[in-house]
Amino acid sequence: MSLFVTGRRTATALVAAALLMPLAACSGGNDNAKKDSGSGSGSGSGSTTKLTVLAASSLTDVFQKASAVYEKEHPGTKVTFSFAGSQELAAQVKQGAPADALVTADTKTMDGLKADTGAPTIIAKNRLVIATGKGNPKKIEALKDLTDTKFKVVLAAPEVPVGRYSKKVLDAQHLTVKAVSQEPNVRAVLSKVELGEADAGIVYKTDAATAPTKVDAIDIPDAQNAVASYPAATLKSSQHSAAAEAFVKWLSTPEAQKILQQAGFQKP
Repeated sequence: MSLFVTGRRTATALVAAALLMPLAACSGGNDNAKKDSGSGSGSGSGSTTKLTVLAASSLTDVFQKASAVYEKEHPGTKVTFSFAGSQELAAQVKQGAPADALVTADTKTMDGLKADTGAPTIIAKNRLVIATGKGNPKKIEALKDLTDTKFKVVLAAPEVPVGRYSKKVLDAQHLTVKAVSQEPNVRAVLSKVELGEADAGIVYKTDAATAPTKVDAIDIPDAQNAVASYPAATLKSSQHSAAAEAFVKWLSTPEAQKILQQAGFQKP
């Protein structure tokens, strides 16, 4: 009886093992599939590398155009952007947000992230303009006009690159502007003017160019203006470092530069 029970248990164990083997093989295949889909290099069939790029708000329109071109040339790569004020992007990097590359609207912000980024490269430059309602109904012509309290003027907060540049040019001309609000990024400033909630605001030339039917751009003379530099860098925490580096390098190619300059950005 004992031998019979032992033999029966052995047979049961062999059957169970035979049933589990294909399940184990399937489990291993699923793990591999997950790894491939989550961190594909773009070289395998159906494999896609998903890059997340943190970028300054003023790059919103031009980067969306640029990414379409880049993805067409690099079919194994999908580029997703997170746009915000540069100071917000820096906070995200310091908090460990999962991303692969960073592009800010000033070198100061990028310099403060040396421990988190690769060596940055300047990919473009920009200048400031005064944005007014379409047709410039208040007849604002120069920076000094913004000091008149009868005008509702909106500026970016001083910790935002465009806000810092604005303060720099106003201080250089010894002008004091009492802004009705201080916004978290340049697109918020532009939006206030577009909606008629402000008579004027200081924005980048390229941002005013995105809304030609809603705002006018009043040029600020070069001698009174400030130059904004846009550095791009990979993030050391990137899970796709090679692909991130390839994208950052591409931003300096003639093709990418053409797209940037067509949007009003200046050569780096």
